[in-house]
Amino acid sequence: MSICTTVALLVAGCGNTSTPEPVPPPAAPQTTSVTRAPNADPGTDPGRAPVAPLPRLTLRQLAGQRVIYSYKGATPPASLLEAIRRGEAAGVIFFAGNVRSRAKLRAAVAKIKKANSESPVKAPLLLMTDQEGGPVRRLPGAPFQSARQMGASANPAATAAKAGRDTAANLRGVGLNVNLAPVLDVYRKKGDFADRFGRSFSKDPKKVAALASAFLKAQQKGGVAATVKHFPGLGPAPTKANTDLRKVVLKTPAAVLRSVDESPYGPAIAAGAPMVMLSWAVYPALDKTRPAGLSQKIISGELRGRVGFKGVTITDALEAGALKKFGSVATRGLLAAGAGMDLLLFSAQNPAAGLSGVTVLAKALQEGKLDKKRTESAVRRILTVRRAY
Repeated sequence: MSICTTVALLVAGCGNTSTPEPVPPPAAPQTTSVTRAPNADPGTDPGRAPVAPLPRLTLRQLAGQRVIYSYKGATPPASLLEAIRRGEAAGVIFFAGNVRSRAKLRAAVAKIKKANSESPVKAPLLLMTDQEGGPVRRLPGAPFQSARQMGASANPAATAAKAGRDTAANLRGVGLNVNLAPVLDVYRKKGDFADRFGRSFSKDPKKVAALASAFLKAQQKGGVAATVKHFPGLGPAPTKANTDLRKVVLKTPAAVLRSVDESPYGPAIAAGAPMVMLSWAVYPALDKTRPAGLSQKIISGELRGRVGFKGVTITDALEAGALKKFGSVATRGLLAAGAGMDLLLFSAQNPAAGLSGVTVLAKALQEGKLDKKRTESAVRRILTVRRAY
């Protein structure tokens, strides 16, 4: 039973497609090295940390460096801990159902970290949750205000910065080092999808950029990596346009997407955002058929090419209803990896889902269906963030 006093809502970008929760043969080895993250905040610059060479990695281990697992309940299952010990994991996402108490969560995180200490990959895991603020929280505690409340406060920048500091202290207090926040969506009207639960800072993209940057810089100075989302933006989405549940098509013109919805990303990246989560909506102006997180045109052309992001990309929940026509969850992971996504979020709260993803990715690498050099580049980016936090 969760101890949180608010409700962690079932919303796109929260990495959860389940019922709403109350908050409370061996392959040839491969050698991988680490490069410096170009987007790092000066206070948490991965380039300032010593970089040790990696051991040789099997294809399963290489595949596993892109997989984020999830599990149900207060105790991490043996299958997850074993995958971590084998070096087949990049991290774990925690939901409200994992939080019975802060002490129990700290104990669970300690078990996960102990398993990781026995892994051949010597880098901290990415231990993450959705702690956006207001009603969208997995843990009790900061940030108490929603993004909308921060934006409407007397001193929005100071309020956002304090929220970032407090959030870092909250998450670090239980051993977590990544927050899947802040949200950069620019809402259009009161009550629409991005505004419905107060997830957007403002209708003004410049204000969104400024407040998100203040939040993430303060949070990262506290030792918790930020993830900005949901590129290229869910601001135009109407109230019921929830990609967790169904396909969502946003027919916003490219010029508006670029001048409004994408515009906060440049400043947030310049402020040090090391990770970007992409949306599962379809944007016909940018790619007529593929959701953003499965679209090479949007990932490589728009985010990396036009916006200039060089950090880590992460999917939203691969179990999302918007991806129903794209096959099994593991197949969706493979499609996302092939399109250019770095981290793959398996959010079914069952380690078997992540393990299936590792198997499918490793097989694709072995058969040449997934480019090994691009996989190595993705893993280098991921490991740079892992070593910084």
